[in-house]
Amino acid sequence: MRPISGFSKLSKNQKIDYIVENFLDNSSFAKDTITSFWHADEKSQKILDEFSENTITNFAFPYGVVPNVLINDKMYCVPMVIEESSVVAAAAKSSKFWLERGGFHAEIVDTKKIGQVHLIWEGDKQLLEKLFIENKEALLEKVAPLCLNMEKRGGGLLDLRLEDKTDLEKGYYQLWCEFNTCDAMGANFINSVLEALGQEFKMVVESNVEFDEEATASEGLQVVMAILSNYTPDCLVKAWVECSVEDLNDLSFGMSAEEFAQKFARAVRIAKIDVNRATTHNKGIFNGIDAVILATGNDFRAIEACGHTYAARDGQYRGLTDCEVVDGKFKFSLEIPLSLGTVGGLTALHPMARTTLDMLGQPSANELMMITAVIGLAQNFSALRSLTTTGIQKGHMKMHLMNILNHLEASNEEREKAKIHFENEVISFKSVRDFIGSMRNYQ
Repeated sequence: MRPISGFSKLSKNQKIDYIVENFLDNSSFAKDTITSFWHADEKSQKILDEFSENTITNFAFPYGVVPNVLINDKMYCVPMVIEESSVVAAAAKSSKFWLERGGFHAEIVDTKKIGQVHLIWEGDKQLLEKLFIENKEALLEKVAPLCLNMEKRGGGLLDLRLEDKTDLEKGYYQLWCEFNTCDAMGANFINSVLEALGQEFKMVVESNVEFDEEATASEGLQVVMAILSNYTPDCLVKAWVECSVEDLNDLSFGMSAEEFAQKFARAVRIAKIDVNRATTHNKGIFNGIDAVILATGNDFRAIEACGHTYAARDGQYRGLTDCEVVDGKFKFSLEIPLSLGTVGGLTALHPMARTTLDMLGQPSANELMMITAVIGLAQNFSALRSLTTTGIQKGHMKMHLMNILNHLEASNEEREKAKIHFENEVISFKSVRDFIGSMRNYQ
């Protein structure tokens, strides 16, 4: 098939016709499926269309909620956008468990974000450092107009320094910047300031250094790139739960509260020392975190990348949660970097993101960090509670049963009978298919 030219300039209907004709065997069913997910309101659909390029339809995910989330003595109903069975149910179960034990606690550790201007300078090191020191205030003055609105909100550019990285790469330096972006995620603000700083410093250097007439541009100060870092170890939040060991007592555990506490703490330690377990352990945490991030219109890819980097900050990838059982007290905690925003971007444009923030009481970015961390902790608690007691498959497969029944296009009667039959039976696609088949053959 020959490549198409000017695809982006086609109308949405023309794009769909091209795709259906060339890649979907002219299927009217495929075209109807694509268009069936269009928003009924044209204005809302136009907003969604303009979020990305070459948009032809919408991809729907379930939007669920977790009630009874008590954080620092304030009650929340937390929306989650996720397709994986049992995640929302697990978070809700965990929230109910801790509601009766004082709820969740959370605090902001710090809110700094990082940006870097990556430079190459193969000239005199001391000269570059001298020019930076002498012109630092002038550089800050040049970008002051870009920082004005952010400073009015209490944020801005907090620090600017020159970092020598020549031991890692020949001629490599950085302008290292720290920012506070208040309730905005701040990517556009940070990148605008960085690009301006890079160009201004380049002008400073080149106006103070004499080059030979035959010198090339690369012999001056080269700005390789100017970009924020999604690694924000100083934009940090901590969430935790705690109670006496005896208050952990729950008949569903099938063991004493003391045995459960010790077994649970050991499971957390295993995730600290074994990278294979740590990966799955942290994936469960992000089941909760990503679902809240999506519901609020924030960037879950940036949050994931940062969190996984933070998990490996000492050179080995480790579980992100901690647990201690000391003097009859149980404490389970999560400390994680979360660079979030509650103003600007999709948080303002996406109708459901706006609804999510309304449901959460229009939180500040700091409050949203705490809510998100708590859901990650709740998710991890539920997973570890299941793993160390009944096993994780019992609850998970009950939820998965609904997916299998949908796949088999089970009737309401068949669904109800299947739920009763598999209450204490092993659930697999084959066993459910055989059960539904036996009912249909009997009829």
